[in-house]
Amino acid sequence: MSHTDPAPRPVLDVWCELQCPDCRTALGDLRALRDRFQDTLEIRLRHFPLERHQHAHAAAQAAEEAIAQGRGWPFVEAVLERTEELGKRGEPLLVEVARELGLDAEEMDTALVDGRHILIVDADQAEGKAIGVTGTPTYVIGGERLDGGKSQEGLRERVEEIAARLIAERP
Repeated sequence: MSHTDPAPRPVLDVWCELQCPDCRTALGDLRALRDRFQDTLEIRLRHFPLERHQHAHAAAQAAEEAIAQGRGWPFVEAVLERTEELGKRGEPLLVEVARELGLDAEEMDTALVDGRHILIVDADQAEGKAIGVTGTPTYVIGGERLDGGKSQEGLRERVEEIAARLIAERP
């Protein structure tokens, strides 16, 4: 008897950076998408730190450490709620948020120092550039790229439409 894997869930890649006010604005949409699709849609955080935000690269690494510690999205949301503070305080804020969420703050601090997640962040950024991501948030689903950096008007509806179609098409 052969074991066949179920068809993989459709994937929504969210190219994001944690010092970006537009990404903070998109939080409501991300929460709504997660609530609506729950386990039928895989929502993946992809990193696209922008040069003009000096703490964005560290924040992306911190998000990866939070993922490694099992609290990726709560960490991302908590940091996005405080983008202005991140701009002023930088890495100490990232460690503080980790502590507030019950993560291992010492390990977070060490991860930022030893750079263990730099390759993941750099690979995401390179892939983003290769597929034409220029700003954040940018959504990629079903081969379609939706740029939320210019306007988020109607974006969630479009993502929902594509996701629903992809889910319905699964065998």
